Amino acid sequence: MANGIAGDAVDLGEVMIIAGIGCRRGASAATITAAIEAALARTGHAMREIGVIATAATKRGEAGIATVATEWGVPLVFVPRVDLQSASVRALTRSARVMALTGVSSVAEAAALAAAGPAARLLAARIAFGGATCALAKTGAQAAP
Repeated sequence: MANGIAGDAVDLGEVMIIAGIGCRRGASAATITAAIEAALARTGHAMREIGVIATAATKRGEAGIATVATEWGVPLVFVPRVDLQSASVRALTRSARVMALTGVSSVAEAAALAAAGPAARLLAARIAFGGATCALAKTGAQAAP
């Protein structure tokens, strides 16, 4: 899977953590990084455990997200709206504002879950930092928190 390629659920045959990202337009790489680091700290995981960064397909032009994926050396997956909506039913956070804007309850949670596959579980509810949110999902059956 290449950086920037839209894709279905990640299936690399291993359990990994997917960082789902939501953000305001123009969010900086530093803000995205801080959101991911806050989510990792909350769940007791390390940066090296992130296997993929996922976000909504509508975020394709967000340089901050792309920069973080490139700097961390992980694939960036753009999740189509229909897949976000399907995964949104498994999200923990319910934001009326985000639902009105995007059609999903939490972009970060839905992106992480959609990219991680149907057996994935969130490690915790999304965390907000500045203009960005991050949710971490773990692939596979071992994903229960």
